[in-house]
Amino acid sequence: MGEFVRLEIKDGIGTIRLERPPMNALNTQVQEELRAAATQAGGDPAVRAVIVYGGDRVFAAGADIKEMADMSYVDMSERAAALSSALGAIAQIPKPVVAAITGYALGGGCELALACDWRVVAEDAKLGQPEIKLGVIPGAGGTQRLARLVGPARAKDLIMSGRMVDAAEALRIGLADRVAPAAEVYAAAVALVQPYLTGPVQALRAAKLAVDGGLEMDLTSGLAWESQLFAALFATDDRREGMAAFVEKRKPDFTGR
Repeated sequence: MGEFVRLEIKDGIGTIRLERPPMNALNTQVQEELRAAATQAGGDPAVRAVIVYGGDRVFAAGADIKEMADMSYVDMSERAAALSSALGAIAQIPKPVVAAITGYALGGGCELALACDWRVVAEDAKLGQPEIKLGVIPGAGGTQRLARLVGPARAKDLIMSGRMVDAAEALRIGLADRVAPAAEVYAAAVALVQPYLTGPVQALRAAKLAVDGGLEMDLTSGLAWESQLFAALFATDDRREGMAAFVEKRKPDFTGR
């Protein structure tokens, strides 16, 4: 458990909770605590799904600009890869991951949300990549994950203008997956991952690897990657149980093995 980031595990859900008031600014310490929490959540068999949550008032308003303001090119060239990989650790959790977004998800906060598989957004939330207004661009995945999610033209609009989008626009362009009243965002995130808590762990992992990995490949390579992951699942107990349950017309009892 870190000073500003903690992992809470309950009923199969691991909640990675940010607590650095007032705005959950992602300074270096928070970044590294996120990495540690992601590693712990990914490796703990008691965690079947993950929710990234900043609390009922704000998700994360971005990187800590005060920390970066006096950094030189040399300073940032030494830090930039670690910043990106810290949020990348969230993307690499081999389990379903949802961001529960209240208040603001801006800059690094938006990039943190983009590293998740889905985003549940409060009706009054604001999302965006305002780095251009500081004379820089997103540096923790924003230019890459946003473009893959909403398309290059929309990503360029958001990144080059630095404007914020509300929940309705976020839902329309695919930046949000569900919209809920602010007081119900966490509950909506729980409801989203609920079906996965008793699912076949290895198959869910493989599905995430297939989609995410395939996006980095040409179609032929992606199909080969999919075939490899598909075949590997025939070594699992859950595959045998799932097919036996289908033949016997009963509900499968997956064990995660």
